[in-house]
Amino acid sequence: MDSKIISIVVPTYNEEFGIHEFYRRTKAVLLDLSPKFKHEIIFVNDHSKDRTYQKLLEIANKDDCVKLINFSRNFGNQIGITAGLDYAQGDIAVIIDDDLQDPPELIPQFVSKWEEGFKVVYGVRPKRKNINPIFKFATEIFYKLIALLSDTSIPKYTGDFRLLDRKVIDTLKDMREENRYYRGMVAWVGFKQIGIEYERDSRYAGKSTFSPSKYLSFAVNGLTSFTDRPLYFSTLLGTVITVISFVFLATLLIQKLFNPNFSIPGWTSLVALMLFFGGVQLLSIGLVSVYISKIYREIKKRPLYIIEETVNLDQKS
Repeated sequence: MDSKIISIVVPTYNEEFGIHEFYRRTKAVLLDLSPKFKHEIIFVNDHSKDRTYQKLLEIANKDDCVKLINFSRNFGNQIGITAGLDYAQGDIAVIIDDDLQDPPELIPQFVSKWEEGFKVVYGVRPKRKNINPIFKFATEIFYKLIALLSDTSIPKYTGDFRLLDRKVIDTLKDMREENRYYRGMVAWVGFKQIGIEYERDSRYAGKSTFSPSKYLSFAVNGLTSFTDRPLYFSTLLGTVITVISFVFLATLLIQKLFNPNFSIPGWTSLVALMLFFGGVQLLSIGLVSVYISKIYREIKKRPLYIIEETVNLDQKS
């Protein structure tokens, strides 16, 4: 029986201090899966500013199973995953970050679940080591919001660490939208899926390049990519406020008709109401602007990424 192929897709950015340890641990796991599984490790370098790419070149020159894709500029983590899946040859692919917060040693359990018939096996990390309490609170709010608003049921406490069957990979390759949120996309395509719980480790080395602004942008993209309910909510809120304002105005006019000496007290409350209505209008315009911006980016139909250089990509696994 011919061996199956497993592709490891690794988007990377500024991870020079941990890349060798990630390769060592991942390679050991993959060797334990042979000869049942052949393998390839596809690193997608998102235009790192440190020596990440140079270190990857050293590894690739010693191991033909290591394949490199070097972007011409920084395109982002989700686009890095896209490029890796586009070039993956495997019957299955595992997406994993190289900061070693997600343990490569969990891959055999993913494979075992795939052999049972599951097309998607994703990691669930309800516990994380050394997590910032503020970040944890914000994460909880995000999961609650996306569960409330999204039309797609996205599993809670999941990241991009997951195994995908070839059918799922091919389906995702047909989805070429620029605003990509893989946790939602994989949930949207369906197929038989299951999660495996684990405790997420601390970073092996270096510092995260995901700033608070990037997390916020990522969260907004996730929310707006899989629901248009915020637009309906702003419309509903505007309708309710308009009705309340109309009733309030009608009440004042009736009182004025029956009592000409009636005056409107409370300039402070009037200003507060004006500010409130102005805030609602700006919020609604902002929500609409987010969706218009996403439409604008999609209709340009630019390539999702540009490759400057590849290494070992023509090698068969």
